Amino acid sequence: MQVQVRDNNVDQALRVLKKRLQREGVFREMKLRKYYEKPSEMRNRKSAEAVRRSRKLARKQAIREGLIAAPKRPARSGTR
Repeated sequence: MQVQVRDNNVDQALRVLKKRLQREGVFREMKLRKYYEKPSEMRNRKSAEAVRRSRKLARKQAIREGLIAAPKRPARSGTR
């Protein structure tokens, strides 16, 4: 993975790199590989992740179809 540094702005390039690594799931993978995970624990984790994904998809579908109300977002403060 490559990130271009423009105008010697290393901080910006580092931020972009971290965002790309996060999106690719590298940090999650590193965290999982830090310790040994038994095959049974891996199966349980993957099953739970699949259930979570399917529930999230079903919730988004229900919101799109108008069956349930969308969650209210907190108001953002305008000071910045």
